Amino acid sequence: MDHLLPRTLIAVALIAIAALLIGLGFGTTAGWVAFCGGILLLLFHHIRHVDRLVRWLQNPTPGRVPDGRGAWDHVFAVLHRYERLQTRQHQQLARTLARFRQAGRAHPDGVVILDADHRIEWCNDTAEGHFDLNVGTDTGQPVINLVRQPEFVAYVESKDYAHPVELRSPRGAGAILSVQIIPYGDAQKLLLSRDITRLEKLETMRRDFVANVSHELRTPLTVLSGFLETIKELQPDPQRSQDYLDLMAEQSRRMQRIVDDLLTLATLESAAGPSLDERVRIAPLLERLRAEAEALSGSKHKITLEAEPGFDLLGAENEIASAFGNLISNAIRYTPAGGEVRLTWCASANAAEFAVQDTGIGIAAEHIPRLTERFYRVDRGRSRDTGGTGLGLAIVKHILTRHQATLDIKSELGNGSRFAARFVGRRVVPAVAAS
Repeated sequence: MDHLLPRTLIAVALIAIAALLIGLGFGTTAGWVAFCGGILLLLFHHIRHVDRLVRWLQNPTPGRVPDGRGAWDHVFAVLHRYERLQTRQHQQLARTLARFRQAGRAHPDGVVILDADHRIEWCNDTAEGHFDLNVGTDTGQPVINLVRQPEFVAYVESKDYAHPVELRSPRGAGAILSVQIIPYGDAQKLLLSRDITRLEKLETMRRDFVANVSHELRTPLTVLSGFLETIKELQPDPQRSQDYLDLMAEQSRRMQRIVDDLLTLATLESAAGPSLDERVRIAPLLERLRAEAEALSGSKHKITLEAEPGFDLLGAENEIASAFGNLISNAIRYTPAGGEVRLTWCASANAAEFAVQDTGIGIAAEHIPRLTERFYRVDRGRSRDTGGTGLGLAIVKHILTRHQATLDIKSELGNGSRFAARFVGRRVVPAVAAS
């Protein structure tokens, strides 16, 4: 606008000069008529451009700034530059907002933006899943009208948001959420939700593990303590003392087996990455395991081995031997005298399988999914009688996982069981001739 006034004054001066010349040539009346006409034309020019400006300001369409003439050309040019600058700034703000929304949608935790009255302004996909919301239809709705769990409503209305509250997800499926409200800005709030189902399960497993270890060690410790008190106070005869010592030694060995298995599990869980890729020669390993099975059985079972030649495994030999040995010892322990335990090995370039099949007592179907849990036993009393620690199949599972292998269990109560370790093709290599 700084150019408009000088140019207008110049235009008025030019009109006055022209009117003066006309007045000198054609008389005073003609001069005044010319001056008034020129002023009217100048006024009409300004009114027309002011009208264009007002019309555009009422509907400021980007890129449609009107053109001007004379002094107004500069005014509209300045306005056009300003409009382009504003458009760029708006576009930049829109892109920034879009990036923030994309980041919010990608966030693994649920995020809900609430206004001062706890109405939903926006939420990400995770929050939609956690609270069963729909950002398209639920925007503007009070959150406590959509998430109606009493503990959540009480938490929102308490205005004490220093600590999160745990909720069951409205969608069910046993999901547990940690929910917290964080005030910010002008009375706005962030409602954050995190799925802690896995953490809760891990905590439950930890508590169960501690309880199981304590329970498993308490029995032999009680036996040892009782026998020690008996020997100390009653001073039995040498034969009975020897019997007591034998029983105490057996309980000590039982505790040693539990501790050894716990250390094995700890070692497997702390091992980073997959197992080693050393060659495990299967033929001599299976022969050794068969001999150990015969010794463990004490000629009470029929032990057979069927092994196809031609392929070995890549892995850690001590871990493979431990996994196979646990499967074999379990089969012998839970197969009555006179039963059969059959070991089979079959392999090709695409896969390999080691299976242990017995004619033992079998396992009911409801127990099979939990067999690889630590200390899980179908029959606790029988497990202790057979010398098991309840950790064997957990060790097998960890070892097979480290070798990208799986454990397949088939069993029927009263008709025996079949445990099969299955390896992927990249773990199978052609056998080499024995040196």
